[in-house]
Amino acid sequence: MKTITNEEYLELAGNGRVTLIDVREPDEFAAGHAPGAVNIPLAQVGDRADEIPAQGDVYIMCRSGGRAGRAIEALESQGRTNTIRVAPGMGDWNGPVEN
Repeated sequence: MKTITNEEYLELAGNGRVTLIDVREPDEFAAGHAPGAVNIPLAQVGDRADEIPAQGDVYIMCRSGGRAGRAIEALESQGRTNTIRVAPGMGDWNGPVEN
């Protein structure tokens, strides 16, 4: 599983449009999330996989990396190979935040 740090993600996000999926629960997401993130809770990833682009890099984030890893495993079991975990995630986020 490919993983990048929060800092590496922030550099990439600063260079253009990226796809970021936040797999935390809706209340966690509402309390603050990375700009442009789309909330698809971990429990819904399998059912909502069609909402996640099949082409181009897709970054997956949670609070500390565990749920993001499980989301990527679920997507990989469906044949996805374009997912990248952002860790440690929002629990150690030093970038801009949207509410």
